[in-house]
Amino acid sequence: MKKIIKIILLLTLALSINIENVNANEKIRVGLLVPLTGENFEIGESIIKSVRLAINKINNPLIEIIPKDTGSNPEITLEAAKELANVGVKIIIGPVFNESLIYLDKLNEITFLALTNKNNNFSKNIINAGINATSQLNAIDKFIKLNKIEKTIFLTPDVSFKNEIKEAISNSKIKVLENYIYDADPTKLTQQIEKITRYEVRKQNLEDEIVRLEKSDQSNKERLIEGLKKRDTLGSVNFDSVVISDFDESLKSVTTSLLYTDVFPKEKYFITLNQWFDESLLKETSTQPLYFPSANKSNYDEFSSEYYEKYNQYPNELSFLSYDLVGLIYYLILQNNSIINKNMFSKKTLFKGKVGIFEIKDNKINHILNFYKVEDGEFKKVF
Repeated sequence: MKKIIKIILLLTLALSINIENVNANEKIRVGLLVPLTGENFEIGESIIKSVRLAINKINNPLIEIIPKDTGSNPEITLEAAKELANVGVKIIIGPVFNESLIYLDKLNEITFLALTNKNNNFSKNIINAGINATSQLNAIDKFIKLNKIEKTIFLTPDVSFKNEIKEAISNSKIKVLENYIYDADPTKLTQQIEKITRYEVRKQNLEDEIVRLEKSDQSNKERLIEGLKKRDTLGSVNFDSVVISDFDESLKSVTTSLLYTDVFPKEKYFITLNQWFDESLLKETSTQPLYFPSANKSNYDEFSSEYYEKYNQYPNELSFLSYDLVGLIYYLILQNNSIINKNMFSKKTLFKGKVGIFEIKDNKINHILNFYKVEDGEFKKVF
């Protein structure tokens, strides 16, 4: 098994590392490409604040973070990256959005640790650092095997990331009966879920059974009929678990439609993707237990508390990721004899950060995620 290396930042051992090999007058410059203007400026500001927390934790005056505004625009992003290259920057955290990556192959001397969770890469000099679909499905696969679940279906909305989910399913070891693509329009959703769950057939089964009992000579038929009339359907669906590849209100619409068609989370496993501990899910008691993979919650809560204490506001999820990336970069620079180049990221090693355990492979950071369930008004760790 590969040795797990804890990022120095997160072990708070940064001050104990020998940095004599670094020229005392030579700065370790790390670029930061985030939106500081436009509708996404709050995301950028939160990332900058988390990076400052990380730098303060390291407490090494040789490290210099140079932020630049991307404006959430690929052309502006390219120009900002060129400005960073002109001052000697070879590693950049960011940009945030996948669309901002399209021109960065022009700067192949720079390594970008993009905060996107997309699986696809525009160039070999870009490492996608977000919690991608493959990492999430690996955790779901582990949960399915632990619970000996035999029949799993996926419900994926007809939106931009549907192909990413399809590819991740294909690359995973999950045995999937079917990946159903549904229209996210609520007016069409319920009808689609009815078809997937064979609702009309099961409803007809109920009506037929009531008629059969009414015509029968069974002595207890009145009691049986009374019990059946309290139900909407008769008969089960052909799956044991359903993975809903959705978020926010759209996720809730899907779970509500499943309940409407007599599919309940106490009988079938309701699983979804990383929800970043969305507290609104705690109120949806009828759809619990609901399972999902995610980062380490204890570390996430600790980071959020530290961030709030410093800035009197809560961070976004990308801030949590960027905090880890500062520690990762610092660790790799020191392990590479303070030489900053692409080879730093080529060695296959497991790291342990705030988010959890991860490795850099195929120009992606793949996370080994924890698993949680929403139940009884709290997030409970499964593994």
